[in-house]
Amino acid sequence: MPTVSVSTSEHLEVRDVTEEVTALLPEDADGVATVFVRHTTAGVTVNEAESRLLGDLSDALDGLVPDDGWAHDEIDDNADSHVRAMLVGPSVTVPVSDGQPDLGAWQSILLVECDGPRTRTLQVCPH
Repeated sequence: MPTVSVSTSEHLEVRDVTEEVTALLPEDADGVATVFVRHTTAGVTVNEAESRLLGDLSDALDGLVPDDGWAHDEIDDNADSHVRAMLVGPSVTVPVSDGQPDLGAWQSILLVECDGPRTRTLQVCPH
């Protein structure tokens, strides 16, 4: 299964990974591809990759989920990251035509880092 490593630099960060995903698709791929992040404190979604919107998404997740006050924090102090990642979800499935994600004009595949900085592994499964 093709994978790509993506490094992040912030605790809560949204990063466009469309190019990295596209590079893993066979040139003749047609159908769909599932993009899955193999971590419990990161998520994947599809939305616009405009820089202010990416910041707005980070701010929204930060506002929805408080940083502290969670029972799991007694173990490794990152319960907020787990909850934020659950809200986003671990995968997306996108249509693929001629080896390219067949996204809308403003759509991109986004990695949502909730416990960075880290290096994350994304699996790309063309079907």
